[in-house]
This record gives sequence, C-alpha cells and structure tokens, in this order.
Amino acid sequence: METNKITDLQKPEYYINRDLSLLAFNKRVLAQAKNDNVPLLERLNYLCISCSNLDEFFEVRVASVLEMATIDSTTVGSDGLTPKEQLELISIHAHQLVDKQYQVLNEVLIPKLAEENIHFIRRKDWTEAQHKWLAGYFNDEVLPILTPVGLDSAHPFPRILNKSLNFIISLTGKDAFGRNSGRAILQAPRALPRVIKLPPEETASGPNDFVFLSSIIHEFVNELFNGMTVKGCYQFRVTRNSDFFVDDDAIDDLLLAVQGELAMRNYGDAVRLEIDAGCPDDTVNFLLDRFEMDRSHLFLVHGPVNLNRIQEINNLVDRPELKFAPFKPSVPPQLARNKDIFAAIRRNDILLHHPFESFAPVVEFLRQAAVAPEVLAIKQTLYRTGADSPIVGALIAAARAGKVVTVVIELRARFDEKANIDLAAKLQEAAVHVVYGVVGYKTHAKMCLVLRREGKELRNYVHLGTGNYHPKTAQIYTDYGLFSCDKELGEDVRRVFAQLTSLGKVTKLNKLLQSPFTLHKGLMEKIEREINHAKNGKAAKIIIQVNAVVEEQLIQALYRASQAGVEVKMMVRGICCLRPGIPGVSENIEVRAVIGRFLEHARIYAFANDGNQEVYASSADLMNRNMFKRVEICFPIENKKLYSRILHDLDLYLRDNSQVWLLQSDGSYQKKQQVGNEESIQAQNLLLHELQIP
Repeated sequence: METNKITDLQKPEYYINRDLSLLAFNKRVLAQAKNDNVPLLERLNYLCISCSNLDEFFEVRVASVLEMATIDSTTVGSDGLTPKEQLELISIHAHQLVDKQYQVLNEVLIPKLAEENIHFIRRKDWTEAQHKWLAGYFNDEVLPILTPVGLDSAHPFPRILNKSLNFIISLTGKDAFGRNSGRAILQAPRALPRVIKLPPEETASGPNDFVFLSSIIHEFVNELFNGMTVKGCYQFRVTRNSDFFVDDDAIDDLLLAVQGELAMRNYGDAVRLEIDAGCPDDTVNFLLDRFEMDRSHLFLVHGPVNLNRIQEINNLVDRPELKFAPFKPSVPPQLARNKDIFAAIRRNDILLHHPFESFAPVVEFLRQAAVAPEVLAIKQTLYRTGADSPIVGALIAAARAGKVVTVVIELRARFDEKANIDLAAKLQEAAVHVVYGVVGYKTHAKMCLVLRREGKELRNYVHLGTGNYHPKTAQIYTDYGLFSCDKELGEDVRRVFAQLTSLGKVTKLNKLLQSPFTLHKGLMEKIEREINHAKNGKAAKIIIQVNAVVEEQLIQALYRASQAGVEVKMMVRGICCLRPGIPGVSENIEVRAVIGRFLEHARIYAFANDGNQEVYASSADLMNRNMFKRVEICFPIENKKLYSRILHDLDLYLRDNSQVWLLQSDGSYQKKQQVGNEESIQAQNLLLHELQIP
C-alpha cells in the first residue's frame, strides 16, 4: 500500500465544507423529533433546538460567508468552494431543512400532541368562550404595549430587531389625518410570551390547550387601526449578522470595545428573512426590498416564524411520562465518603464524567477553598458560567475572606458577552482581580487552581475540564473533569495563569499541551508516532472524541495515519470536514456521531502508542481557532484506573448501535441500524445506568 498511496492530500474532493457539515448536524438533531423512541415533549424540544441552532448558523456562519463574498469572492477553502458557491449550496440545504422542520411540526408533532390532549388551537377553531377570554387577554396584556407604525414619509420603515416577531399589515381607508397609509409594521414586544395557555376554568378548554401570540394579534389587529380596514396581516422575522468585529490592533480597552460592539448586534446586516407563506408577492417583494435581500435568503414558512419559542411548552405541560425520566447524578465514592475534598484529592486523582456524575463536587471544591484558612489563592477561568452561579458565589466569598482571587473572564464568549461583562463588574465589586484574557486570543481553557499552605509546603490543587464552569449545562452536556494535586501538573497550570495575567512567556510545560503554542504541534507529533508504530508493525490506534474536525493539517495527518494502517476511530458530534472511507486515503478512518439525550461535548484524544497508552482530555476541538487563536489546554489522564475508565466509555460509544450516525465518504450521514437480533446498545443510557445512584 505504501507504494500506491495517494500523496496529494490537499485535493478539494477530500474535504467536506464545514457549513454544509454543520447543516447536516442540524438534520440529525431534527431526526430526533421524528424518533418514536424519544418521549413526545422531548421530540418537540429537539425540533426547537434545530431551529435555534439554525438561527445561530445564519447569525454567525452565513454572515461570515457573506462578508467573505464581499471582501474576496475568488478565495477558496480546502473544499475548493468559493464564497458564492458556498452560499448557493447553503441556501439549497437550509431551505430543505426548514421545509422539513415545518413538515415535522405540522404533520407529525401537532397530531401526536393532540393524541395526548395537548392542542394548539387555531383561530378558526376558537370557541365562543375562548374567543371572549382571548379578547380580554389582548386588551389587558397585549394592546397596551403594542406600537403599530403606519408607513409614510414621516414614519419610514422602522429598524427591526434581530429575530424579533413582527407583522406587516395591509390597510385600506384613510387614517386619522385623512391619508391613505397602505401599510403598517407591528413589532411584538419580546416581553410577551409566544404561546399562551388557555385557562380551563374560564374557557372550558382542555388542561393543555395553547394559542400562539401571533394568532391573537392576527385576530384582534383591527383594533389598532380604527377607521381603516385590515386587508392582510402577515408574520415576518429577520435574522441579522450577530458576530462582531473587534480590531485587535486598535484596542486600548477590551471591555469598552466589546460593549460598543454589543450595542450594534441587534441591528447588523440582514442575512435571512422568514415570512408567513400566505403573504402576497407584492408584500414579500416590499420586505425583500427594505432589507436589501434576494430570494435565496427568503424562507416562506407554514407556521410560526419563531419555532424555537414553542420550547416553552415543555415547561408549561406537566406530563412527566412525555419527558425523559429524571435522574440523580452520582458522586464518586472517594468524595462521597470524605467531606474534606482536598484530602480526597491528595489520595488519588479524581475523574468526573458529567452529567452522569454530579457537578456539585466542583462547586464544593471552591466552597471549601473559600473558607479554608490554609488556602492562600484561587485562580479561575470563566468562559460561560450562567447567571447567579454558585461558582461565582464561592469566588466572591473567597475574596471577602481575604484570599487572593484571580479570575480570567472571556468577554468575547459568543452570545454571553453581556453576561460576562456584568459578571466581571460583580466580581470586581468584591475585590476579585479580574483579567479579560489576551487580546486576539479567546481564553477557552477550563481550569481552576487552588494554592494551599500545608505545613511548610505550598501545594497546588487543580480542576481541569473539557466543559464550562456552568452548573446548568453540566446537567445536559457530556464532559470530563479532573481533580489533581500532581506537582508538575499544578506547576503547569500556575504558569499558564501567570501567562494570562502577565502576558510573559511560559517556559516549557511539564505535562500540559497549550494552544496557541504547543497543542497543535503536540497532537501532530503523537499522530506521527502512531504512523511510525504502524509502519514498524507495532500496536497503533487513535481514538478521538470531539465536537468538530476542521483544521487541515491535522486532517492530513490522520489521512497519513490511515494510509500507514493506523486504525482511526472518531466520534465527532458536529462539524467534520474529514471524509472517511476514501480508498487509498482514509479507508481506515471511521467517523460516527451520537445524538442522544445529552449533548456530546467532551474532547478526548487517545493514542495506543505501542501499548504505552496515552489519554488526553482537552478544552479544544480540532479547529483552526482552537489550535491557533485561542488559549486552550490539553491535559493527560495518567492514573491507569482513570484512563481505563475513559477508554471504557469510548468503547461504549464505538459499540453504540442505537443513537449513532456514520459519516459516509460522500459527506452524508446514515443512521446505524441494529442487525437481526443484535442487542441494542445506547452509550449514554448505559453510562447513566453504570453511574446512577442505587
């Protein structure tokens, strides 16, 4: 094979476009909404997730490609596509996805929900009692905060907020000033719920009967235009470019720069327009003209234009049997039987696997650090942490107790920028030393260091993770976290924190790999080592579990590994630009994607290394940004019992035959089917069972 192997690994046909791959991920999410093995309300939830994902896709990815098309329309990526060609393919696949979303809602989920006595009541089906109650609701709760804008020379087309619910209204007759207005725009305030539950006692409705806000506004919109006649009322929504640009070379104050950009986020360039499918062509063209868009960015939909807001139903309907069964995450025995978390860590490294195991020990680690007199200092990175986080409470308590507390907050964590600015202010008020990371490099590493004086010794205790310090997402994202007081590992973490605060160079790290400095090189070297083992007839295998695979050099290294006979098993939740199964290139690579109850979020890199197994966990995916434009860490799991456990978990995912999709060489995904009487294996369910509290 060596003599016949393909040497040009840069051919465009060896790469999948990242944006088309991301759309394929959303198709897999949507497929869960059609899965009869998933509880019904969770199926509705998957539909909503696919819609909110698509919102972000347009806000960030499509916006980025549009900008590239304007700046340099001839540039091509590794897949050989120009920005214009990308946009054409994105439009085709996105329209197919949206059509499928509304088909699933209208033809599958709404009938299934009706079978369970959960109804979305259409206007034409309102009873007299329902109509009366809804009229009162409109007059009391909706009408007072609506502000219709009649369009004329003094009232030009208003600025439309990103992703807001709006109506364009066609009118006849003269307004209060004797003029023919013709059209008006009505924006539905975001404070109003998008679905309203009908009270059974007042409307004789069922226990779970709902009406869309859009239906209520549509029914009573005439009351806003006295003396005129409403000919038509149609929903629309515009999605805008929500990424923002901060000029790294011109920044004097990162906080002020981010605050300034945030103010413009709701009014970026329009990238998508959704309109009620019943809207007449002349009105559609009017809106397209106002937003300066062509029809490739137009989506005519058969239902609410903001499907992701239906997610509220999950909280409004108390039907436990239609949701995933609740579970109580476990706590490792060494922590459960030892109240002193630092004493437990001194005995052995401790591994946590969320959400199967509780995130509470991470919070407890900081709580004990905050009050322990032995603790001198705490250093912490925060990327996404959530409002009113107990993590933040513990850090504030530590600062107030006289500890030296340093927090590195990433202000540019997308869509969490405002929350992180507020968080920074809150911490600073408590005398926490807050650093905003490194200009030009997002701080994405997940690490916490606690410095304790123990006798005559200063000892570093660390927590390192693959996921954010966010107690809520830790309940639905799969991630690993490691507690350790290993001397060399602790010193590495201390050095990385010193770099983030002082911006000085880090001398060689003992065990950590760190981007943008050593992570990419380190992974390349480990892949090359497996290649050499395979060529010499030694045990060689690579297992990778990540969220995304994009970076071209690493993809080519994996292609070379496949050519050398290395078995490469990959679990990639979302984007994968690598094509498996290409003869002479990647026939020894398998790529699978698991879509289940929990969002796969862990990043694991495992290398057989001729029997000297190495397992690393990381905050970084195989993407250009993670390797070169972010501060990331990749840390070894050295305790044999712990890395064997991770390998066991990975093996479950590799044997999963119920929730897994296999990537084909043409870029499509096929759901893996059980063969004959083959036992059903669902990795997430098995892990939940293995780690469940008895």
